[in-house]
This record gives sequence, C-alpha cells and structure tokens, in this order.
Amino acid sequence: MPPRLATLDLIRGVAVLGILAINIAGFAGPMASLTSPNLPHPVSAADEAAYAFSFLFFEGKMRALFSLLFGAGLVLFWERTEAAGRNGDALQTRRLFWLMLLGALHYLLLWWGDILFLYAVCGLAALLLRPLSDRALLAIALVLYYVWHIWGVLDAAAAIGAETAVRHGTATAGQAHLVKEWLEPVRDWATQEMHESTYGFFDLVKVKLQERPFWQIEMVSGNFSETLPLMLIGMVLYRRGFFTGTLSRRRLMAVGIVCTGAGLVLTALFLGWAWPRHFPAVTMHAALVWGLAMPHLLCGCGYAALLVIATPRLAPTALGRKLIAAGRMAFSNYVLSSLVMTFVFYGWGLGLFGKIGPARQWLFVLAGWGLMLAWSESWLRKFRRGPLEWLWRSLIERKALANHL
Repeated sequence: MPPRLATLDLIRGVAVLGILAINIAGFAGPMASLTSPNLPHPVSAADEAAYAFSFLFFEGKMRALFSLLFGAGLVLFWERTEAAGRNGDALQTRRLFWLMLLGALHYLLLWWGDILFLYAVCGLAALLLRPLSDRALLAIALVLYYVWHIWGVLDAAAAIGAETAVRHGTATAGQAHLVKEWLEPVRDWATQEMHESTYGFFDLVKVKLQERPFWQIEMVSGNFSETLPLMLIGMVLYRRGFFTGTLSRRRLMAVGIVCTGAGLVLTALFLGWAWPRHFPAVTMHAALVWGLAMPHLLCGCGYAALLVIATPRLAPTALGRKLIAAGRMAFSNYVLSSLVMTFVFYGWGLGLFGKIGPARQWLFVLAGWGLMLAWSESWLRKFRRGPLEWLWRSLIERKALANHL
C-alpha cells in the first residue's frame, strides 16, 4: 500500500478543527444563532465581533475545504484499491453505505448537525460520475453549484426587500407580514430547542425517532447542490495533481493568494454591510445558504493551495505532526467533538444550552482544538488508525483488522 499523503492529512486536520469553530454555535444553541447572533435575542457587541470573526474566516470556507478533501479522498481510495487488484467501485460503494449508517447513528445518538450521511449520499453520486473527464466533471459541478445558488438568491429577493423596508420603516402591510411569517417559525423552533435541550439522553433519541426521523433526508435535499459540486471539484483537483505536488509551487501560490484574497474580500464586503445592521436574519440566511457561494468556493480552494505549499515545512514541526494526526483521525475527532460538546451543552450533561454567547463559545472551541491535537497524536503512537477509522475500515473489509502497532 502506498504511503499516506501527508498533505491531505494535514489539510484534513485543519478542516476538522475549523468545522468546530462553526459548529460550536449549533452545539451551544439554539440553531437560529447560526444564521444571526441576534437570534432569538440581541447579544452584546463582543458577541457580534466574535460572530463576525468566525463569519469572515471560517463560515462556509471550512465546509468547502472539507468537501473538496472528501472528493479527493474518493479518487485516492479508488486508485489505491484498484492498484491492489481489488474492485475500487464495489469497495467504495460499501465504504459509503457504512458511512451513511454511521452518520445516521451520529444524528440519532448525538447531534442534529451530522454531515456524514450527507457526504455518503453525495459521495455515491460522485462515484457514479467518476469515469467522466475532468472537463465534464468541472462543468457539471460549476453549473449545478451556481444555478442552485443563483436560484436561491432570486427566490429570497422578495423577503430580503421586505426585511429592508421593515428596517427603514417603509414596509407595506404585506411586507411586514412576509417578514413576520419568516421569523415566527424560526423563533418557535428556537423555543422548542430550548425546551428539548433539558431532556435526558434517551428522551432526545426518542424525539428524533418519533418527530424527526427524516431530518437527514431533508439535509441532503437542502445541501446536495452545494456538497456534490464541491466534491467533484475536489476530484478534479486531485487528478490534476493539486494535492500531490505535481502542480508547480508558483501556480499553487497564485491560486492560494488570489482565491483566498478574493474570497475574504467578498466576504468582508458583505460583512461590512451586515455587521452595522446587526446581521438582519432574513438577509443573513439568504447569504449563508446561497449568496456567498463564490467566496466560500474561492476560500476553500485558496486555503487548500496555501496549506499544500506549507505542508513540507510545517509537517516536521510539532504543530504539523499534531495536525497530521488530527487529520488521520478526522472521523473520530468529528464525532468526539459532538460527544464532548453535546455533553457540555445538553441537559443530559452540563446543561449550558442557550447560555453561552459567541464570544465565550471560543473558549470551548480552543479547548476542543487542544483536545483533538493532543489525543490524536498520543493515540497514533500506539495504533494504526483512530477508533472510528478502524471500525469503519473493519466494516468495509468484513473482518476485525489489527490496529496495534
């Protein structure tokens, strides 16, 4: 078996840490605070500043980076399996079906924000498209990505206009009703979340089974047109040598600087409008789901390029080794984050749900980063794979694999 790609592991380590920086708002709750820090209630200036920092550097960018890496990993797994004389498509399909099941368990037992199920479904679609040429994959990805996002912005235009009119005091009765109709279910859901956050562990599982059994199907329908295109782009980037050192350092540097710079500037321009207006909820939702597609994609590619360039010098350092270890155990770290943070915030644990604003949430993010970086390296001194990576691979191989070094 060829050696692991340190570049992919290091980038994956950065991505899994970055994902926590965004997911923390969902763990701390309620869900509405992911859209605007002032939902369901106004927050302090410090909380708005903390939200703005996460919004500028992490929101959407880490999701894009992780999706690109997943696409690259699909091709890498297929190539290595085929090189070993095995059926890459069959094993990849089995791999993704097990991921789907594990994602369903992650949702049911721990957290509503699971992405494993979504990634498995999109991965199966990407696998079907894998034989296509790079040009065809890129065309499908960009058309699907931008048509979906542009349609979403156009569909939200009336609600955004109504919210603006309400803020300026010029709204018609119809516009005021439209904004009220948008906000009421958001606030009602936040109230329900606050109530459910006090439940015990098994009561929460029961609620998900009885009231929201198809939650993950809804997540797939709402995110498929973002996640699949990013995976396809990641597949193309891998096949073009983006992650393997085939591309020249000069070209990677150009991609890193231009894409990251452009993505951050576009995000900052929107942030400069939204922050003084205290992050208006309707507009923020439209921007997060649809309007900021371009900067998310740009930063995902730019961050990846800069990390590819940095890997040769960063990998031998103490921080680099820890990031690589965290990336090798990204699955375990992702689920560990859910376990720790739901214990901290939900009623079956410390019960801090809805009590920690965006500024103080960073204390939990930093603690989570420290935990992931520390335990990953320690674990891999004794074992070949992380615990969930071992379980996943054993299920794929239909036998318990040796894991001790």
